Amino acid sequence: MAQAKLAYVETALDLAQRAGAVAFASIVPGTAPRPEGGMLRKDYAYLFERFFYFLNGRPDDPMGYLVFDELDKSASHMLLGQVSQYFVRTRNGRTRSRLIIPEPFFVHSDLTTMVQVADLIAYTVSWGVRLSGMSEPRREELDPFAAQVMRLRFTQRTPGGHTNFGFKIINDLRARAQQ
Repeated sequence: MAQAKLAYVETALDLAQRAGAVAFASIVPGTAPRPEGGMLRKDYAYLFERFFYFLNGRPDDPMGYLVFDELDKSASHMLLGQVSQYFVRTRNGRTRSRLIIPEPFFVHSDLTTMVQVADLIAYTVSWGVRLSGMSEPRREELDPFAAQVMRLRFTQRTPGGHTNFGFKIINDLRARAQQ
């Protein structure tokens, strides 16, 4: 049974790559300070920024959808309000709403295949991918999956020579004003 599950993960990540899937991740250590109040956490803002860069670089003028795994209704309602505030009340949010539909969808991962793939990517990033600045030990048995996930990571080279990556480590979830 375990080998079948490993084969499923390998095949799912391979199919995602062949279909042109692109992965984004905000990587947050468990010790990262959390914001006070009802503001959107910094990891979401960075995720929206990277997603915007991806969409803005596409030649076909796409619109991006935000899809979240619904775990708890009250938490989903809170996140919905925070996302709305971000896109309506911040300059960056208003700019990014040109390409990102500012109202997320909430789905159940056990019923939605692509959210299951996102869960596999998140698990692999959490336990198997190690970027510069990540000190937690990795699970070596996940190395083949980590390599697959790294091939899915969004990477953009700007005309100015800067590189934007779709995986970002966020060590403090608070806004600068709260730090």
